[in-house]
Amino acid sequence: MAAGAVQPLNPLRWLALPALACAGGALIFAAPMEALGLRLPEPIFALVPAFAWAIIRPSILAPFALLVLGLFQDLLWGNALGLWPLALLAAYGLTAVARPALSGQSFWTLWAWYLAAVMAAFALACGLTWLMAGEAPDLLGLTLQGAVSALLFPLAWRLIDAFEDADIRFK
Repeated sequence: MAAGAVQPLNPLRWLALPALACAGGALIFAAPMEALGLRLPEPIFALVPAFAWAIIRPSILAPFALLVLGLFQDLLWGNALGLWPLALLAAYGLTAVARPALSGQSFWTLWAWYLAAVMAAFALACGLTWLMAGEAPDLLGLTLQGAVSALLFPLAWRLIDAFEDADIRFK
């Protein structure tokens, strides 16, 4: 992590701005656009802060922000309310439990853990969808959505890099 790039831990900068960026990204990718007969993938942008916030600092505000982002995601896509908040909180919890081992790790190690968090969130969302709808979601679409969400890790890395060392109380 670049020590010179550390910024003070201001909740507006490390919580509110990433949450707004995730909501904006979800809105852009939910637009009904097609290229060569293919629609834009719909990544779960909120998985980025769900992972990064758990590594940056334990906070009571982050789960509430994830709850709001998940509800926004559910309303945007017409899901049952609570599906994505639960999945995002599961990813956050998984990462928060592993936080002592993850803090200060390399890009590739954190990406592997991010993949585990993405897979856990998608497995939970898939299982809940299966229970509520009585049938499995489209596995090809689910795989594409998960893969595109996993490719968002460099955004999580950037957020972690900017704020991980800002609060030494949690080192």
